[in-house]
Parts: sequence; C-alpha cells; structure tokens
Amino acid sequence: MRTTVGIIGAGPAGLLLARLLHNAGIDSVVLESRDRDYVEQRQRAGILEQGTVDVLRAAGAGERMDRRGLRHDGIELRFDRRRHRVDFPRLTRGRSVMVYAQTEVCKDLIALQLKEGGPLLFEAEALAVEDVESDHPAVRFRHGGLEDVLECDYVVGCDGFWGVSRKAVPAALSRVFERTYPFGWLGILADVAPSHDELVYARHDRGFALLSMRSPSVSRLYLQVPADTDAKTWADDAIWDELERRLETDDDWTLRRGPITQKSVTPMRSYVHEPMRHGRLFLAGDAAHIVPPTGAKGLNLAVGDVVTFARALTHRQETGSTALLDAYSQTCLRRVWQAERFSYDMTTMLHRHPDATPFDERLQVARLDRIASCRAAETDLAEGYTGFPIG
Repeated sequence: MRTTVGIIGAGPAGLLLARLLHNAGIDSVVLESRDRDYVEQRQRAGILEQGTVDVLRAAGAGERMDRRGLRHDGIELRFDRRRHRVDFPRLTRGRSVMVYAQTEVCKDLIALQLKEGGPLLFEAEALAVEDVESDHPAVRFRHGGLEDVLECDYVVGCDGFWGVSRKAVPAALSRVFERTYPFGWLGILADVAPSHDELVYARHDRGFALLSMRSPSVSRLYLQVPADTDAKTWADDAIWDELERRLETDDDWTLRRGPITQKSVTPMRSYVHEPMRHGRLFLAGDAAHIVPPTGAKGLNLAVGDVVTFARALTHRQETGSTALLDAYSQTCLRRVWQAERFSYDMTTMLHRHPDATPFDERLQVARLDRIASCRAAETDLAEGYTGFPIG
C-alpha cells in the first residue's frame, strides 16, 4: 500500500488531518487500532476553542457542530462562596468557545472521511514506524490478522501517549519534560439539566470542583480527589453532597441532581516531548504533549498541530520549499508551551495541594481576586482559555 501521508490514529487529530489533506488534494491513509464503535464512543474533551471551531467549519465539518453544539461566551469562577463571570467576547474582541464533545467531532469527521476521503482502516494496529530518516518512511501494521506495510512520503503520529510513533524518535535525540500531580478528577455524567448555563470552576478548601455539560439535558461534573482514587468507592449521593459543598455560594443558586450514568477518575499530568519531528515523522497531539484538563487544551492543541502540518505540506507542494515543514516542531512547541503554562496556572490556582500551607491557600485566593478585580489579569485568562493563535 502506498500513499503520500500515513496517519496513525483516528482520533480527532488524525481524522481532521486527513480531511485537511483531502481538501488540499493530498492523499492519505489513516490507520486506527480500535474499531469504529470504540472511536465514536470514547469520552474525552468537550470544549472547542474559537480557532478549533473555525478550522472545523472551514474544513466542511461544522454543520452538525453548529446545530448541536453550545456556544459559551464565558466561564464562572467561584471562591470564598463568591461568583465572578469572565466575559470572553468583551475581553477578546468577540472570541468564544463551543461545548461539543470529542465523540461528536469524531463522528462528523469519520462520516466525511468514509464518504469523500481516502482509506480509513479500523482495527489496523500500527506495529512500527520505519526508515523515518529516508525519503520513503513506512508503517508496519496488522489488519485482518495479516501484516502489511504502508509506504509513505511522510508519517504523522496521532496515536497518543502509548502509541508507536514516538518510539521511532531515537532516545539520544529526545528530551522529555513532565510533571505529575498528586490528585485527579472524579468525573461523572448525569442525566440532569446543567445547573448553570456556562462552566463553573470552583476553588474550595476541600478541593476543586467543575460544573460542565454535554448537552442541555446531560451534565458533566468533576471533583478533585487523590490520584489513586477508585471511582467505585464513591456512592452517588456522596458525590452530589460533595459537589454541593464545593460549589456553594452566598446567593440562592442550587445544584440540580439526577441519575449518574458514568463515573471515572482522570489522572492529572503535564508532558512535553521535544522534538515533535524526526526526519519524515511528525508527532501530533498526545503523542507529543499532554496537559491537565483544567485549561481545556488537549484536543485544541492537537488541532493546532495538524493544521500546522497540513499548511506546511501544502506549502511544500505549491512552492517546493520545505521551510515550513522544517519549522514544524518549533512552530508547534511555541503554542504547546503557552498551553502548558496556562493549564499549569489554572491547575495550581484552583486545586488544593495535599501539602498546601495556609500561605499557599491565601495566594490562591489572591490570584483569583486579582482576576476578578483587574481587567488585564482577566483578559489574560480569557485569551488563554479561548485559544492561542495556530501557527
């Protein structure tokens, strides 16, 4: 099998890249180790930055998102029983975000790829990426019980932290930067209308809480818990009681309760692999970087990576210049490190560290007070949350 770009992974990054390349007249093949049902069901991110929304629309993948997604013009910060709304359009010249689950993005892109794009092979496990320093790298993969080779001009690894792509970068050339947090998020899906029309980020002495949603009738909520927590040890009523405590305010706001349909614990970590390119291999998304979910950056960073690659390859096809491809890692990492910084700031400002002192806790409140009282600080948060420029 032969193609111009071999894409490993049919998450939103790999699928969007295939769409962008198709629109530019560049052929690709997507290899995905899981079956279609799994890809369309796995619960991940739900917040799309303004830039991601714009890219999906321009790629022809925005119709259902615009019909079913929920545009949000702000978030609410809660601390010391107080409430402060951050108004995105006012602070960012009209930018906003969209609540639209990653599962829905994948469904939209899969439908387009199967209808109009190149080959998309499910249950095709990538085994190794080879010859990336040559002009014709290859991906060995297993599909239908048989091994095969996908010969390419370029390989883009969108196969996540545990995939094979990053392993093709020699250890001697790799630099890894990471931080693991001593807490995680106990997340629930509940069949109940959201208790607020925008996301609520709450800093509380008992720990962080987040009120989010997946639709007008489905709530998504999170509690900070120790990193080794087993979700099954939390009874449903105990979860609602704790959410109520941490989201409490001095006004008459109340938390709506409903049947919990799913619960799980998400670990919190920051990770960056440099470089994001080696030879004809380009890393994108979680294969190269991970952020704690506090800043809603993971999916959006992956989108930035594949947009940068698609632009660079299109430039190469049109001009013969490899300048943008050569700059891929440096270009992406500028945005990655800003997102890492933003996510770290949000995480440390809102979560209670197990070893926190009263001094640390006062600093958290002071940081939140600064955002609530200073337009410059509030603008910095709004600009970071709605997204850093792509490319």
